Amino acid sequence: MADTFRRAIPVGVSARHAHLSQKDLVALFGEGYKLSVLYPLSQPGQFAATETVTAKTSQGEIPGIRILGPVRPATQLEISLTDARRLGVLVPVRMAAPGGSGGVTLIGPKGEVQLAEAAIAAMRHIHMTPQDALEFDVMEGDQVKVKALDGRSVVFEQVLVRVNPQYSLEFHVDTDEANASGLRTGDKVALIHPFRVPSGPR
Repeated sequence: MADTFRRAIPVGVSARHAHLSQKDLVALFGEGYKLSVLYPLSQPGQFAATETVTAKTSQGEIPGIRILGPVRPATQLEISLTDARRLGVLVPVRMAAPGGSGGVTLIGPKGEVQLAEAAIAAMRHIHMTPQDALEFDVMEGDQVKVKALDGRSVVFEQVLVRVNPQYSLEFHVDTDEANASGLRTGDKVALIHPFRVPSGPR
């Protein structure tokens, strides 16, 4: 069956970054510290902060990891599998901690935070509003196939659909997947037939 396309979806390449809880922000930067906005992100209300941290293990470290704001209920470090190899840790490919890899320490100007299970490689996913989901005939938690319309024209499978009224339509991949497929932020992808690959019983 020939591929069937609906409207194109913009790509957002997600570099390594950290989300911090309020408690860990204080531990890393000091009491009363507030993140400062470097630039807004494509998802409404989110921003890249001026502040960075270092991720360190017994086998290596990566400095200059950008913090994304605002603060969240739980701290999470999102790195690529290449980054994980550099740090000498095994990280799961998933959407969120807990359940990630431990053994990584975040270092800030005022202190350190040991991550028990909060380091992950983010699963490729699409942010959608409920109206987008209706148009694409998908639901929260579905896994779909996506074809790159730019770059090397590859097909991504097991792409998780995330639906929220506060989201802006965007397909997220990390730097490893972007480099392998030749995609850059602002390129386009499309869902291909079948539009829905159910993730399990509802």
